[in-house]
Amino acid sequence: MVDKQSNYNFISLGQAVVKIEQQALSLLVSKINHDFAKACELLLACEGRIVVIGMGKSGHIGNKIAATLASTGSPAFFVHPGEASHGDLGMITDKDVVLALSNSGETNEITTLLPVIKRLSVPLISLTGNPNSSLATFADVNLDTGVEKEACPMNLAPTASTTTALVMGDALAVALLETKGFTENDFALSHPGGSLGRRLLLKVEDIMHTGEQVPVVSENTSVSDTLIEMTNKRLGMTCIINDESSLCGIFTDGDLRRTLAKNLDLNSTAIKDVMTLKGKTIEGEKLAVEAINLMEENAITSLVIVDKNNRPIGALNMYDLLKAGVV
Repeated sequence: MVDKQSNYNFISLGQAVVKIEQQALSLLVSKINHDFAKACELLLACEGRIVVIGMGKSGHIGNKIAATLASTGSPAFFVHPGEASHGDLGMITDKDVVLALSNSGETNEITTLLPVIKRLSVPLISLTGNPNSSLATFADVNLDTGVEKEACPMNLAPTASTTTALVMGDALAVALLETKGFTENDFALSHPGGSLGRRLLLKVEDIMHTGEQVPVVSENTSVSDTLIEMTNKRLGMTCIINDESSLCGIFTDGDLRRTLAKNLDLNSTAIKDVMTLKGKTIEGEKLAVEAINLMEENAITSLVIVDKNNRPIGALNMYDLLKAGVV
């Protein structure tokens, strides 16, 4: 029995799809014109939210466009057109802008809503593959996302057309964020649970060890007693302070190895004689990512956090940053 799959060249079939969609996107570039600029102006002037609607595959794309807009500084949400005609249209206010997706421009669930949208006097932007469709001609501005053919060999399944609609939505979102001056910090505020959010929002003081967790000894403490403090606190280092409680040095696992190599008496040798003077420090209000950079630049794995008087108030190591998801 011959395996039917052997009759197909999956690689060439996949490449053919990509080429068709690439061609569709190449044609889309010329469609970023004055209509696109007008759509951006309407969205930029929106005092409420951008309400995205779409049915079927266009609905899935619309959902993603709404999410992208919302995460890049343009408040937006998706409304299913079928639900909209049964009450959800009440979500739209006169300060909103409606962004409607339909490749044919004749999707019944959407065209049914057009008179109501008109009555609300809200701007309507359409993304259609047919500039002469009911939706396109009714809209304040239409963005042409039409394609010459779908990647589907029967030219039926939405493939290239959904790709162009998605990219047009991305183009709108990015154009708006650039115009608004949307920054990485703004992005982090809407993504606090993501890695970028943690890198841009988490501060050293949020994850540092404080109080009794911080290993600290005076400069006259013996090396052996210092090792006990290091062992108890388990940060791989300890802070060395002077009579004014200011940081005068640190003692790390690396310092210990160098001390042992000198064959010194650990009970009689004062820690001030073998410590690293001063050491690398950082302030608590600094971003955790700055702590990482400081560690990497100096090839170290721990830092002391000091106040304005150079007094140690905390400590952290690379493991703390890994645990917090910053690295």
